[in-house]
Amino acid sequence: MKKNKLYIPVFLLALAGSSCTNSLLNMTPDSSLTTNNFYKTSNDMDQAVIGIYSSMQDRKPKDYLLMEMPGDNLYMGTAMPGVNDLDYLTVNAENTAVADFWEKCFYGIGRANAVLENIDRPADYAPGKKEQFTGEAKFMRALFYFDLVKLFGGVPMVTKTPSISEAKNMSRESADKIYELIIADLKAAIDLLPAPAAAVKGRASKGAATGLLGKVYVYRKDWANAKTYLEKTIRDFGYQLEPSFATLWSLASEDNKEIILAIKYTDGANGHSLGIDYAPIGGLAGIVGSGNQYAFPSWSLNKKYINGDSRKASTISDYVVKATSPNDPPAWGPYVKKYATKFTGATSGQDLPVLRLADVVLLYAETLYNSGDKANALIQLNMVRERAFGDAAHNYTAADIAGADNFLDKLLLERQLELAYENERWADLVRTGRFLTVMKEEERDYNPATSTATRVTLSPLATMAVFPVPQRQIDQYTPGVLKQNEGY
Repeated sequence: MKKNKLYIPVFLLALAGSSCTNSLLNMTPDSSLTTNNFYKTSNDMDQAVIGIYSSMQDRKPKDYLLMEMPGDNLYMGTAMPGVNDLDYLTVNAENTAVADFWEKCFYGIGRANAVLENIDRPADYAPGKKEQFTGEAKFMRALFYFDLVKLFGGVPMVTKTPSISEAKNMSRESADKIYELIIADLKAAIDLLPAPAAAVKGRASKGAATGLLGKVYVYRKDWANAKTYLEKTIRDFGYQLEPSFATLWSLASEDNKEIILAIKYTDGANGHSLGIDYAPIGGLAGIVGSGNQYAFPSWSLNKKYINGDSRKASTISDYVVKATSPNDPPAWGPYVKKYATKFTGATSGQDLPVLRLADVVLLYAETLYNSGDKANALIQLNMVRERAFGDAAHNYTAADIAGADNFLDKLLLERQLELAYENERWADLVRTGRFLTVMKEEERDYNPATSTATRVTLSPLATMAVFPVPQRQIDQYTPGVLKQNEGY
């Protein structure tokens, strides 16, 4: 995939399109196209919409740096620029990983805006296609903004392609205003998008927009609206929990009924780097010849998987047989296993989930509890837990969730065990305020010979609920326009 260095205001002027293919499995849009020579036909618009997905496809494999690394699921392995500060909660405005994320989000937003600005130009749409493309652009814009507002708070609200001058003088809107845009876009997308059965895998559907809107309302603590949209997601679109957690991570069954939306990749030709990023330096026998191991699974997470929890085997492997020594017996060396699927090229073709039903069910449990329905909250919580253990023997009881703090303990535990390395942990800790206590200490490496873990003391501050606005962005604005977050 083409890698772009994207900066405000230049990246806001990029026009999305593709000169290659309309396949989601090969999303390599050419951002040098102009309005005059593109956006003439329905096929042009299809390529432009694929370009929006391509921006997410490019960004998502490194989301763990901001969404997992600051939490207690991961700690840094091989050094990467900016990652040490994310790992130790010492991030500053010069952090390159934070800046890369910001820029890639706004590049995707710019592509979505270009589609919406030019949607009326073609005259050859098949019935429903114009509505579909509009819905997809609004959905993806909402998704990019949701990720931004979770990590930065208020950001510039860009809903049309600005001039250079306009971009340099575009200040941040409040988080509330950004959420208003997200909600409006998702409501429009629900009306415009096809049902999941009619949507192409890897592209947004009415179900995906409904589920994401329910999730947004959970972040807003708008329990009434969250309940409405999460219930619709669970009830109306035919989604089902996979009987086995392991099949979620199998290439043969990745297009399953639990996946509400996933970003598509292809082995080698248009894949992602997670399979290598998490793999041990010596690779994994039968899977990948070498790895980077930029991050290790923490003992803080590892120890929480109790006997019988089937999620452990698909999430973390404690023992490794390296590709460089395939005949050696397994040796202690925990690594993230969730993305350790075999691939033949330099990059993995495993799809990366954006939203799946288990996430929605746990959010629904949270919503029900905060709406006063503890009994049904318990049922939803245990639905996910039963899948993990294969029976009801490990189910929670009403006594386990008697108080609000007790329930939140169990909810966050289940979300951590179920969604580890799917980029939910840091946001969960922040939105519940738990990062201030949970992240005071992390157990990282573990020595099985001595049964001891390396403990690292950290100093989380309330201002770390949001990341700094990248300094390299601030520097390109008119002085004083793009304000920094407090504490940075």
